[in-house]
Amino acid sequence: MQFTAVQIAAIIGGKIEGDEATVVSSFGKIEEALPGQLAFLSNPKYEEYLYSTGASIIIVNEGLELKEPIAATLIKVKDAYSAFAVLLDAYQQIKSQQLVGIQQPVYIDATAKMGDQVFIGAFAYIGSNAIIANGAKIYASAYIGNDVIIGENTVIHPGVKIYHNCRIGNNVTIHAGTVIGSDGFGFAPLEDGSYKKIPQLGNVIIEDDVEIGANTTIDRATLGSTIIKSGAKLDNLLQIGHNAEVGHHTIIAAQAGISGSTKIGNSVMIGGQAGVVGHLHIADGSKINAQSGVSKSIKKPNTVVTGSPAYEYTSALRSQAVSRKLPDLEKRIAELEAIVKELLATKGADSEILP
Repeated sequence: MQFTAVQIAAIIGGKIEGDEATVVSSFGKIEEALPGQLAFLSNPKYEEYLYSTGASIIIVNEGLELKEPIAATLIKVKDAYSAFAVLLDAYQQIKSQQLVGIQQPVYIDATAKMGDQVFIGAFAYIGSNAIIANGAKIYASAYIGNDVIIGENTVIHPGVKIYHNCRIGNNVTIHAGTVIGSDGFGFAPLEDGSYKKIPQLGNVIIEDDVEIGANTTIDRATLGSTIIKSGAKLDNLLQIGHNAEVGHHTIIAAQAGISGSTKIGNSVMIGGQAGVVGHLHIADGSKINAQSGVSKSIKKPNTVVTGSPAYEYTSALRSQAVSRKLPDLEKRIAELEAIVKELLATKGADSEILP
């Protein structure tokens, strides 16, 4: 697939400096790109490669001032990194649109409904009354359970399992191995010390424009719904418990865990390996540092917490600074104790000779 500088500039709203007819057919990193490839420069520490790269077209920030001549055609934009992301997304969409049809063998229940321009990969399973909307892509070995709805232009990668009654919105991407709608972890303790399973009768709702990484699990609700709201971005290897809610445009990094019935607000950022216990509320804009353990609700918006148990970030830094000084403080305290003992001893000696 080939693109000219004019076509690329139109997609990202850039200004061309150089040959408008320059053609590229692939992408490359600026430090190793070859002729016929497109690269981008956003980080100043890579600027040296601007003058040695073989790339035919380079996307750069509009404020860039050249220190020496270059052979490549430049496309100047306000933010080269964001523009490159837009271009990659457009490229991916073009490739995805070319992928349509139903490979064999597959199982598609007679009651399932298929939209236009749908792709179903080999060995996929589509259950009864499932709805696959226009432009959706279901890759090989995916499982779509009974009564599941897959929205328009949603991509379900290989090996994804979506249990019955779950709802997936438009423009959602779910990566390989993820499980949506498995049973929540609910067991009632009995008098004899055993546990009785609590049926999990709810579902999972994934709203529009969500991306979910590989091998993540999102449990179905006991009653009602576990909800991932629009614009949220979930990394690989996450555990989202039953009846949890993840707010709009919230980001959760790899290996984090959200326990059941916890409500995560909008635009929250949760670092890798963090854990949030059940039945909490996390305020909008909160930031939870990596490996933090959150055991209490965060009620004030835009709060930053760290540590386990997690507490306010600035206070945590002060505590860390003090803890590093503890050996010196211990030494100083010992010195002060010695001085006090000496003063007391001197005072006692003086008191013996006073009238």
